[in-house]
Amino acid sequence: MCKVLGVDSSKGHIDLSLKSVNEHQKREKIQQWKNENKAEKLMEIVAERMGKEPAVLYEEFGYDIMDTYGTLFGAFEQVAAHPESLEEEGYSGDWVQTFIEVAKENVTPPHVQIDGYLEMTCPAPDGVDRIRDALLAGEASSKRAKIQYIGAPRYRVVITAPDYKIAEEELKNVTATVIEKMQDCGGKAVFHREGK
Repeated sequence: MCKVLGVDSSKGHIDLSLKSVNEHQKREKIQQWKNENKAEKLMEIVAERMGKEPAVLYEEFGYDIMDTYGTLFGAFEQVAAHPESLEEEGYSGDWVQTFIEVAKENVTPPHVQIDGYLEMTCPAPDGVDRIRDALLAGEASSKRAKIQYIGAPRYRVVITAPDYKIAEEELKNVTATVIEKMQDCGGKAVFHREGK
């Protein structure tokens, strides 16, 4: 894995550096390479199901979707997560349904996970029930939330979402719901963030 420092086309030389590539960049680039190899195999599956050569499919739509989604794997990944995205981007044809099927069967949509914990207390005689109700209301406010018992008075809130922006919004909504519910019944809830 090297970084291109410069190109001298008159001499036909390319200056490369091994030291300029850190471990993170190296892992990321290797993963991109693996993903694109996988995407090429998936394209072969699409071609086989349609009874066409892969080269024909690249000409029909492959190069075009690479421009739209950035990479071929990016297209498969996006379609696996949001099958309607091809039509939203204006694509149509007999290949669309086959592409969606292959993407759903072979690609796990990306996701991120964030968490933190709630510290909850309620002095009411039925405080345990009120805490339980607040936690259930918080969990019900999002399909992406899981609330786990750590040990009284702490409860972990875990959000799994397609990206950090959505995850942060969901976490905010869930914790706000729990805190509001606790305040309504005379209890107290404080959210602590543990990092991304």
